[in-house]
Amino acid sequence: MEIVYGVYVLAVFLLFGLSAFVAVLLPFGIKTRRHIAHFAARAFFAAAGLRIRVRDEHLLPSGPCVVVANHASYLDGIVLKAALPARFSFVIKKEFSRVPLAGLLLRRIGSEFVDRFNRHAGGMDTRRLLKAADAGQALAFFPEGTFLAEPGLGKFHNGAFTIAARVDLPVVPLALRGTRHILPSGRFLPRPGRIDIHVLPSIGPMRDMKAPDAVVHMRDVAHARILAELGEPDLSSNDGIAALQSRRS
Repeated sequence: MEIVYGVYVLAVFLLFGLSAFVAVLLPFGIKTRRHIAHFAARAFFAAAGLRIRVRDEHLLPSGPCVVVANHASYLDGIVLKAALPARFSFVIKKEFSRVPLAGLLLRRIGSEFVDRFNRHAGGMDTRRLLKAADAGQALAFFPEGTFLAEPGLGKFHNGAFTIAARVDLPVVPLALRGTRHILPSGRFLPRPGRIDIHVLPSIGPMRDMKAPDAVVHMRDVAHARILAELGEPDLSSNDGIAALQSRRS
């Protein structure tokens, strides 16, 4: 039955994904295109029977902010697109911009792409994000940058927190559960499950700190809060990675 369910969900995803792709190619403004993607993501999860529960949604600021969430599955971006207000712009690794159809769809809904390997290009991307945040854009990041099949919270990169510190924005940690079970790394077909998102208290803005200190403070507090909520292993240090490798061997 799990295989039948997985094939059904994949078919539903293709239906809503292609419909959203065609719709966002139409000559609508960016706000309308984002609302289309938001509606399509919510409709997909409803049709797939995958319930998303958001706790403490009232803690999400109504204005500009930087949201950071743990990363556990390819579903995570679609989950946040369904759960967060349509006004959010997602910051995504640049490799996704080259994925056929998906890259174009992401560009059409105003996603921001960041180069993780080219230092010069990465610096230009950061400056572009700073301008967007300074202009009032709400941004969403997965600061781990990648995910594993095994439970655990990896090291947070500084990018999201640098943006928040430089533009005096609050950082809002989100603890995301359930997506790793439904569609872990290496699995093609999803399985049934429930997705929980817990909005945790905001951090900052840290106007009384110098920017480099504020970056480290917000990064470490966000990591600690999400880790405590998830109750998973801490893989942010070499010791954490070593423990993971020993479990694999």
